[in-house]
Amino acid sequence: MDQSEKLLMGIEHVLSVASDLIDEVARLKSVEEECKILKEKVFLNQFTFAEQQVFELALDGYSGREMQLILSKEETTIKAQRQNIIRKLGVSSMKEAIEKFQHLEYESPRKIVQSR
Repeated sequence: MDQSEKLLMGIEHVLSVASDLIDEVARLKSVEEECKILKEKVFLNQFTFAEQQVFELALDGYSGREMQLILSKEETTIKAQRQNIIRKLGVSSMKEAIEKFQHLEYESPRKIVQSR
């Protein structure tokens, strides 16, 4: 085997390894996305269905008044559901609740389950 054949084999090997690495990175990104979705489900599962609706609207930036209109609920009901969310998360405002949700990707799943 001459030098050029060895070089060609080396290049083919490097390309094969690079291709495997690219596939592994894609797989890990998919796993990471699945993990994020599971964390969000665990997080939201601590709320009633009605509280989940309110929280998801809060995440989308809707005000209490807009939530009333969208969900066809009384102001007192929306306020009570927002307070339940705040209480369950151990925070002092909806802003903090939203921030807690947005930082899920940085928390380990064990920490999320323990906070329930």
